[in-house]
Amino acid sequence: MTAAAARVGRFYTSARRHPWVLGKVADWKIPLGPYTPAQIAVAVAGGFLLVKTIGWWSWMGPVPIVAWVLAIWAVRRPKIRGRAPMQAALGWVLLGWQPRGGRIGGRAARDRAPRALFGSFSIEVAPTPDPAVKATPSRAARLCAPRTPLAGLAAAPTMPVAPVSGVRQLLAFAHQGGAR
Repeated sequence: MTAAAARVGRFYTSARRHPWVLGKVADWKIPLGPYTPAQIAVAVAGGFLLVKTIGWWSWMGPVPIVAWVLAIWAVRRPKIRGRAPMQAALGWVLLGWQPRGGRIGGRAARDRAPRALFGSFSIEVAPTPDPAVKATPSRAARLCAPRTPLAGLAAAPTMPVAPVSGVRQLLAFAHQGGAR
């Protein structure tokens, strides 16, 4: 057995394997056929529309009928981004059918209903330190303290602390521009 005779590969497009056209009805061959589903849809819908509106266009003569035949011919092999027009139309319909927020686990994704958030806070006056007790700064205070790169420079000016009520102290701090 030779290598060339061992394997034979063939590739057919889906249209050649499964053509979806209408060319015969029973033993009768349709004239100028076969027709695609898009052509059949345009022929049926356009024919129905022409019959129902004959009073409006009859004064034009054969122009609407010629336009109808040209429309049937024009949709024989159209592609919309590589897809047949019926599949593209179905895709648009299904896209419009989807929920606005999408799906999660097959169910429509919805935002949670708004709820009121209840809570409270209080602003208290900071206790004044006892001058007799020498307090050591906490680790967080030491880490957040401003550092001077050179020992000869003066420390950054600090905001004066006055024993004011908590709200007034907060307003004064905000008025001065906050922690710049």
